[in-house]
Amino acid sequence: MSRSSPTPRPSWSKPHPVACRKTRCVALTFDAGPGPYTARLLDILKAKRANATFFLLGKKNVTRYPQLVRREAAEGHELGNHTWTHARLTAVSESEIRRQLTLVQERVKDLTGRTLTLMRPPQGRTDARVAKVSRSLGLAQILWTDTAKDYRDHNPQIIKRRILDGAERNGIILLHDVYPGTVPAVADIIDGLRQRGLTPVTVSQLFAPDKPQPGRAYWNAP
Repeated sequence: MSRSSPTPRPSWSKPHPVACRKTRCVALTFDAGPGPYTARLLDILKAKRANATFFLLGKKNVTRYPQLVRREAAEGHELGNHTWTHARLTAVSESEIRRQLTLVQERVKDLTGRTLTLMRPPQGRTDARVAKVSRSLGLAQILWTDTAKDYRDHNPQIIKRRILDGAERNGIILLHDVYPGTVPAVADIIDGLRQRGLTPVTVSQLFAPDKPQPGRAYWNAP
């Protein structure tokens, strides 16, 4: 009796090409997913021909929604590390920092075949120890210039206004795909950015042709 072959990993598609040295770009990022609203978000991004970076939360969401992690990769989005349990990294031991990041690295590699190169520390809290561990794991720290505080305010109109008011070239937008008001605002945010001459892209596209350096913290692209 022949042994069945293992299920192949889905292909990792490239994002829609954009040259951000010539185009006014802004990185669109989402934290703490995947979640119950992520599939709808992916539909919107696909319809708008826009790509984003997803900073994934491991134990609660990557484990629960592995098919959405695969879909994000397959549809050209970038994946990043947002720790295993959303631990405040500046408040735990160096060994726990490493565990929090390594567990996500391993799980996403298993699901997609890719090694993550970006991380976002929960609440943006970082220090020399976080930088040291991130550097050793090949992870650049990606912070942000623009946020809607959508973890607190779930009104899509407020979310849209805050993002568009703060968006700027080479900036990094922080949203979450786990709160009910965010995804309904995304289509209008993308349209509003484009009307302002800004193209939403992934973090790596924003920095290209350079790459964010492991361990270093970035609030925006140079």
